Amino acid sequence: MDPELEAFIALFPPAQLDDPLAERATFAKLATSIPQPDTSAMTVEDRTVPGDPDVAIRIYRPHEAHGALVWLHGGGWVMGNLDTEHPWAARLAEASGAVVVSVNYRLAPENPFPAALDDVYTVLNWAAENATELGVTPDRIAIGGHSAGGGLAAATALRARDEQGPRIRFQLLNQPGLDDRLETWSARNFTDTPWINRAKVAAMWRYYLGGQPAPSYYAAPSRATDLTGLPPAYLGTAEFCPNRDENIDYAVRLLQSGVSVELHQWPGTFHGSQAILSAEVSRRQIAELGAALSRALAD
Repeated sequence: MDPELEAFIALFPPAQLDDPLAERATFAKLATSIPQPDTSAMTVEDRTVPGDPDVAIRIYRPHEAHGALVWLHGGGWVMGNLDTEHPWAARLAEASGAVVVSVNYRLAPENPFPAALDDVYTVLNWAAENATELGVTPDRIAIGGHSAGGGLAAATALRARDEQGPRIRFQLLNQPGLDDRLETWSARNFTDTPWINRAKVAAMWRYYLGGQPAPSYYAAPSRATDLTGLPPAYLGTAEFCPNRDENIDYAVRLLQSGVSVELHQWPGTFHGSQAILSAEVSRRQIAELGAALSRALAD
């Protein structure tokens, strides 16, 4: 474990998800403890995207943006909102120079799959149709997310490919949740890792899928057998994360399907440890996410 990260482990709450409502409150409290970003170089606007139902979004517009990112928060499909994601969406906009559209998708267990995916797809279509208003062109829209949000981003890319939906320029997938089967080495063996462990990941999938196996690869992208025709991707993984091996496997299968991939396995890190901003490795992770997105959206 990176020593700068290890010093904070005792301050993290137990890796459990027995009560989603209580854990949402804990998650929100953690988010408020993170140093807030400087948004003076951008405008921040809350909007509502029409749909069935409507979807709340928060738009971060750097003064000279050159592309857009539909961004999906983490929280195991059961936690998180626009406010908890504010520190990260703003930092990503600053680091990349891209317009970031943060999505307040519906949460499980009240709204299991496919509710969140439908919300994200609604926003993706809205972003493509309103690219000019966002100050970008329709061919410069990426999708991305962290953890559960990364899984939703990967699923949305699959759905857009299958349905000939909006052209997605790039996938920015940070420690994504991709596989409900939990059969990889890291998923089986990381039973006592900080913040996220096997039991907590299993609970997240139960809430999201209603206690059933994934009904399609839109629910668990690792179940897709055909990954051809997907957008180029960046995958970031954490060494001590149950998702690690499914992330690496997905990256390799994308490469074998002819999809350009940048894969970075961050040594000494754990799932979500980039929230510890005092650690040098966390600052590098956030900067790299921004740089990867900036390169992907450039001319």
